[in-house]
Amino acid sequence: MGRGRQKAKHTKVARDLKYYSPPTDLTALQRELQSQRGETASTSGDNRAEDSDDRADEDAPSVYRR
Repeated sequence: MGRGRQKAKHTKVARDLKYYSPPTDLTALQRELQSQRGETASTSGDNRAEDSDDRADEDAPSVYRR
């Protein structure tokens, strides 16, 4: 009818979302973290330096670009 009922429904939904904790698959999380760790270990330091230079060029105003 009024705003009170609508607000109560929204409050209930917000509370349900706040305290909802889905079950966590820890083995899947462990596999994902191990695969990410393997990818970062295989990246060489030279590529990281080149990437940072590229980002610096992108952040510079177009007036300073070559």
